[in-house]
Amino acid sequence: MKRSFNQIALTAVLLLTLGVTTSFAANGNDQATVSFRKEFKQAEVLSTDAGKDFTKITFKLNGAILNAFYNEKGELLAITHNIRSTELPLSLLMQIKQYYSNYWITDCFEIDANGTTNYYITVENSDTKLTLRSNESDWETYSRIVKI
Repeated sequence: MKRSFNQIALTAVLLLTLGVTTSFAANGNDQATVSFRKEFKQAEVLSTDAGKDFTKITFKLNGAILNAFYNEKGELLAITHNIRSTELPLSLLMQIKQYYSNYWITDCFEIDANGTTNYYITVENSDTKLTLRSNESDWETYSRIVKI
């Protein structure tokens, strides 16, 4: 399950970091769709993307846009949600302000998988683009791109 979570996290980070916004027809994994409808009865489905290892369902619930990731069996793997940096836990926000003050924030989201919430934030300056992942109390570098 750890590998699946890492695959979902990597995919979510890449999609959100790159700003890819694509709409797909609702022809994804039928098991995922059935499970989604049971778990999120009040949600409005915006798009469905059936990938190789999982199905991503983008939906609106109570005014928020969320992404649910399901495996081939229709089991919920993770939910992601874009957030403002000010919605981060205070300790994580303070670390960003202290250690990355010469960067600007280009992306920030939370991911909930197996009852555990992690945060990802992408910060950039003229030389570097960093994606950081929380490990509950601190940030660790998830990816680093040096700009040319």
